[in-house]
Amino acid sequence: MLRNHLIRVSGALVMATTLTLTAYASAAATTTSASQAAAVNGPANIILYSINSDGPYFTAMVTGAVGDYGPAVTVHPNGTVDPEHTSEMELKLTHGRFRIRIAELFKKIIKETSHEPTYPRTCSTFIHVTAATPIVPGSGTGSYRGIRGSFTITVTGDEIHVMPCPRNALRTLRQYAFLAGPGHVSLG
Repeated sequence: MLRNHLIRVSGALVMATTLTLTAYASAAATTTSASQAAAVNGPANIILYSINSDGPYFTAMVTGAVGDYGPAVTVHPNGTVDPEHTSEMELKLTHGRFRIRIAELFKKIIKETSHEPTYPRTCSTFIHVTAATPIVPGSGTGSYRGIRGSFTITVTGDEIHVMPCPRNALRTLRQYAFLAGPGHVSLG
């Protein structure tokens, strides 16, 4: 009887020790993965697109050092929506938000489209411009609090306009804007 009791107590001790060590290892792994996620430093790629809209709303995806997706919107520095695309773009990703400066990029777009349609015979427009788009300091929230870096974004845009297409009175039938490029981000 005493032997059976000792076997049960020994078994319980072994089980308790195993559970304690498993919990400790699991907590250590969670802490390690959380600190690894917080300490990001590396290449990233960004893609933003809009279909049939000159509006401020886009779809975003960031891969590489940041792997996330969500909607994006052009905004003024105070956070109000900017339908003219003159200042910043806020990426509202699933793990947080951050902004990129798009002012230089959209100045180039305005210059490229100042003589629309770029192909008057077919009443169509094609643009292709590139500019640096730095992350706005202090704009990160959630998992992106403290994010720093920049992307080199190329905008490719195509439009088909209603014919006839007099300059200064264009109406668009179809439009596609694709913004993409590499960058480097650091966090933590």
